[in-house]
Amino acid sequence: MGFAVSIDGRVGSPEEVTLKITDNGFVFGDSAYETLRTYDGRPFELDRHLARLRRSIALLGFDLKTSDDQIKVQIDACLAFARNDESYLRVIVSRGVGDMTYRFERIAEPTVAMFVKPLEPSNAGLYEKGASAVIASLRRNPIEALNPAIKASNLLNNALATREAYAKGAFEAILLNTRGEVAEGAGSNVFIVKDSLLLTPPLSCGLLPGITRELTLEIAAATSIAHEERVLFPADLQTADELFITSTLKELAPVVTLDGAPIGSGQPGPLTARLLASYRERIKQAQHPE
Repeated sequence: MGFAVSIDGRVGSPEEVTLKITDNGFVFGDSAYETLRTYDGRPFELDRHLARLRRSIALLGFDLKTSDDQIKVQIDACLAFARNDESYLRVIVSRGVGDMTYRFERIAEPTVAMFVKPLEPSNAGLYEKGASAVIASLRRNPIEALNPAIKASNLLNNALATREAYAKGAFEAILLNTRGEVAEGAGSNVFIVKDSLLLTPPLSCGLLPGITRELTLEIAAATSIAHEERVLFPADLQTADELFITSTLKELAPVVTLDGAPIGSGQPGPLTARLLASYRERIKQAQHPE
């Protein structure tokens, strides 16, 4: 098992395949990315991730001639080279190699990069005992400054909030927008349960439209769970019956304390567990269609 890198279709180890230092993705963070994980060795919801990647690229204002099928071939080659049981996969598309200026017309074509590494198992007891979170002092970038629909590789806002959470011994940082509304986690989307109603902030609060968030809402609709997108404030999280976060890597992870205070019973809640079970059943159906 190991690591694999692909740059524009050239696959090898991280020591063999490297990125040019003048690539705009490195110089300016001028790139978009998607994080995926495999189940039974196959990427989950790859088509949704590639569709979102193309939406991010369009918002960054450049075109990618490489087709989804070509990207899938590169992903397969990268996974085959790494030979992991299960893998973490990141696909990054930058504007391309430039000359360290804003003369974007000098860039010939985008760079398609990806890397694979062994998937790290979830923290022991995460789903049985739950995780801790804090409200970050750092605010989410406002939509007017950087559209959160762009899954951009410049993650300083997220990284600084995560460092704050880790310094406080927490698993995740929850960011508010500049209006004081709940936006999202530093690496996740946020859901609460209140009086059997599933609630999550709307995209207008300045959050990334997460793939797992989308799937969770679809599962809620399919299983007749009352749900709603609603503007939330820290007090709504603090008084919730249940709180959980969603992401590709975390799936649906229960949060049982916020800023050191218990949420609800202080244990993972029943609706969170029900949604997680339905999500994992959906994974099985997707990866092993009859």
